[in-house]
Amino acid sequence: MATAQNTEATLFGHPKGLFYLFFAELWERFSFYGMRALLTLYMVEEIFKSLSNRDFATAAVYASYGSLVYASTVIGGQVSDKILGMRSSIFLGGALMAIGHFVLAIENDIAFFLALAFIIVGNGFFKPNISTFVGALYEEGDVRKDSGFTIFYMGINIGGWIAPLLCGWLAVNYGYHYGFALAGFGMMAGLIFFWSGIKKNVFGDKGLPPSMDVFERSVLGIPQKTLIPILSVLSVPLIAYVLSSYEAIMGGESFLGNETIVGLIFKVIGITIIVYLTTILLNATSTERKKLFMAVLITFFMTMFWGFHELSGSVITLFASRNVALDGFMTAAQTNSLNSMFIILLAIPISWLWGYLSKKNLNPRTPYKFGLGLVLAGASFYILALSKGSADANGMVPFAYLIIMYLVLSIGELFMSPVGLSKITSLSPKRIVAFMMGIWFLSSAYAFQIVGFIGKQLAVDSTDVNVGGLDTLGIYTDGFMLISQYSLGAGLIVIVFSPLMKKLMGDVH
Repeated sequence: MATAQNTEATLFGHPKGLFYLFFAELWERFSFYGMRALLTLYMVEEIFKSLSNRDFATAAVYASYGSLVYASTVIGGQVSDKILGMRSSIFLGGALMAIGHFVLAIENDIAFFLALAFIIVGNGFFKPNISTFVGALYEEGDVRKDSGFTIFYMGINIGGWIAPLLCGWLAVNYGYHYGFALAGFGMMAGLIFFWSGIKKNVFGDKGLPPSMDVFERSVLGIPQKTLIPILSVLSVPLIAYVLSSYEAIMGGESFLGNETIVGLIFKVIGITIIVYLTTILLNATSTERKKLFMAVLITFFMTMFWGFHELSGSVITLFASRNVALDGFMTAAQTNSLNSMFIILLAIPISWLWGYLSKKNLNPRTPYKFGLGLVLAGASFYILALSKGSADANGMVPFAYLIIMYLVLSIGELFMSPVGLSKITSLSPKRIVAFMMGIWFLSSAYAFQIVGFIGKQLAVDSTDVNVGGLDTLGIYTDGFMLISQYSLGAGLIVIVFSPLMKKLMGDVH
């Protein structure tokens, strides 16, 4: 009997559907990273320009936005699994995100928060499903699957590389809203690619609703396939309000003080997760307890890494704008492309390195890779801290420091990110794998809480649009030195205790 692998339509040895998903994700990431490159600068220079604590307010909103963007994937994934299926979820998510990007092009403060809310809800449906869809194209045990994901993730980084360059150029030469609009057209392009793949039937029967009865079932006289989009749109104003909950944005005093509603929500969720995990650990077998403890540690250290890494869209972008002599090579927004550029250049060589070391029985186990990743992250911020010594009289440092920083940080990312997700599934008991995967996705949401905390600590109080110089240089580089020390310390702790972690992981490499 012929197998699915040898009867399907293929391109370069992979299912044709992979390349339609590749381009859909490329353009979706184009829209996401193009918008992210502009977001912090736009808030500081436009939305909150009249506030003396505009950096603080920007950090609060950026953290809330980033946290909700990643937390929404947990809900969107569940709705897809139980009702919509991957195709409908991707379409709904992409459409909502496109609306959000286009609404960002409207010069209005209320439109700004509504736009972010549209993107949050849309990302919840789009992001978890398109990655899952890639895996669904391959049968269980198909040896092409890993290389298929490698091709797919290359699309992510191509979008992340090109988008800040183009959107940043438009923002500087024509205005922020043109950059946001281009991001919206990028999202539309992704949906068109995805739709053309469906029309050509390259996905076969993959990605359909799990049950047409459930998909068509009426609730309050409305089919669920229609009700979910309606509820998604209705949730937008509520999320927009939550994003604007910080008192400096709302005006006047707030019972939350300097806290945001999102920050409060995530504190409650965090405490609940800790209590639940403690219960699971107490009821687990000795072997399960060791591996589960290791899974929790991996998630914690990955959260710390992403918390420092995601500063690229906030504090590091402000540092580039105020204290880096870009000399016409790039704008501050365009520097956001450097990370993706280095990932594209280094992903295959580092993959080859692990393969070569495996043949020599020298491939480091996961704890060592995580430890080295955190050390490299610390080294990257140490490089930025050292830049203070090369500053000119105006507090401007050479662009080379930022380039080298992103190079080192990207290597650290490649040491950690590709292996983390697979290790969570390997270390978690089967009965709670889905729960642990949810925590893994939430770790990125908590990383943005770290971003917000650091952003608030390094906030500059000023209404001067040309703020910068030696004062801001000292604030940023002192902050980078502290981040470096925390990351280096965490990395060295992981490396020192790696032999113990090896015992906890058992046969999981």
